[in-house]
Amino acid sequence: QVQLVESGGGLVQAGGSLRLSCVASGRTSGRTFSNINMGWFRQAPGKEREFVAAITWTGISTYYADSVKGRFTISRDNAKNTLYLQMNSLKSEDTAVYYCATAIAGLPRRSSDVGSWGQGTQVTVSS
Repeated sequence: QVQLVESGGGLVQAGGSLRLSCVASGRTSGRTFSNINMGWFRQAPGKEREFVAAITWTGISTYYADSVKGRFTISRDNAKNTLYLQMNSLKSEDTAVYYCATAIAGLPRRSSDVGSWGQGTQVTVSS
């Protein structure tokens, strides 16, 4: 199974920026990070985990939740087995634990599409 470790979370003022990273290791069903579509999800207190962004294994195609479109950018470096989420113009409603995730098949846009989760990294945006 692929193991995922996120980092880069923290406390930031509204309007600020953060860059999350997720380092992958291992393999699942014969695939490694460079062959797997990936995504970011988040979960705020008292709310369900929600989709944030996804990227194909090539890095060519990306998809975003409407709430983050134009502010967040997902990217990957397959040579470093690392997934990124650049978050700009942060708002208080972006406060959540952010998780990176592997896709079972297709793009991971729902929790049921996810094969592996990271442990999460806390992002807190103060207003």
